[in-house]
Amino acid sequence: MNFNQLICGDAVQEMAHLPAACVDLLIADPPYNLGKDYGNNLDRKAWREYEAFTRAWLAQAVRLLKPTGSIYVFMGVRFISRLFMLLEEEFKLEFNGWITWHYTQGMGRKTGFSPRHEDILYFTRSDQFTFNLDDVRVPQKYYRERNNMAGANPGDVWTFSHVHYCSAEREAHPTQKPEALLERIIKASSQPGQVVLDPFVGSGTTCRVAHVLGRAWFGIDINPEYISMSQKRLDAPFEGFDSLDPRAKRTPKDLPGVNPSRVS
Repeated sequence: MNFNQLICGDAVQEMAHLPAACVDLLIADPPYNLGKDYGNNLDRKAWREYEAFTRAWLAQAVRLLKPTGSIYVFMGVRFISRLFMLLEEEFKLEFNGWITWHYTQGMGRKTGFSPRHEDILYFTRSDQFTFNLDDVRVPQKYYRERNNMAGANPGDVWTFSHVHYCSAEREAHPTQKPEALLERIIKASSQPGQVVLDPFVGSGTTCRVAHVLGRAWFGIDINPEYISMSQKRLDAPFEGFDSLDPRAKRTPKDLPGVNPSRVS
């Protein structure tokens, strides 16, 4: 099996060609069934049809996960509760976290509250899995003897800015995710050299970050234009990720011997 490649095709069909238990980390950002235009396909199905599609790709995803593997799935609010039940009750995966990705700018509304978050469900194949906490710690807010001054657990509410449409890093894709968000997932739930799969590769963020971090990877997308877009990103020189957790720059307050007026 050849890693580090992009595959153009239907996610369910292409995953079916891969050998069982070959993936350490699967990161999926499937269509949310909200009517978005993905070029050669429109994300609008009857909800029963969408659930059948979800069940089909999840069946392949679970088949591909190693016994120690993890899966993260991005999903919008209208289907996430059903997705949770499928993962836990039907596919018998181990629940490990419901992550909220908070962003400061988003769609505006006048007849309701404007959405400012997306959710990520984190499950594992078993109770034996990789979690590298030390690789994803963020600086503590305060110095305390009881705190681990190597950094704090980032928690399950993550703040990363959208890749804005005016940004130089923005690709012609409607749901591009920030690279630092994927960096946290990949660092936390895989080791260098392990295999990362993205079955809905989109603009190629997961594959680019996995490549930079020294993981084996492969990605699938039904749209050949997105495959070309992703390959272009993979071929570009790495000059740093396009986003970061704002907590990464903070200095713990009350550090011994530090003038508080000079600490942010």
